[in-house]
Amino acid sequence: MVEKTFTITNDAGLHARPATALVNAVNSFTSEVNLEANGRTVNLKSIMGVMSLGISKGAQVKITANGSDENEALDAVERAIKTEGLGS
Repeated sequence: MVEKTFTITNDAGLHARPATALVNAVNSFTSEVNLEANGRTVNLKSIMGVMSLGISKGAQVKITANGSDENEALDAVERAIKTEGLGS
């Protein structure tokens, strides 16, 4: 299992468009990919789960990936976060 923590810096937080980009970034991987924020964990392949967290600017999110392509999945999430201007 691999994990990485990011801080959301986008003024609008993790809203619908970038949340969709994150979900799309990991859907092609076989690994289980989760997003943890606000004391809850959801499957990052579920847009409804991601949106249910209501992640705002300044929030810390932890992404974990577990499976045969976990490193590639985590790299894809990191690229999507940077591309969407979500955080660091």
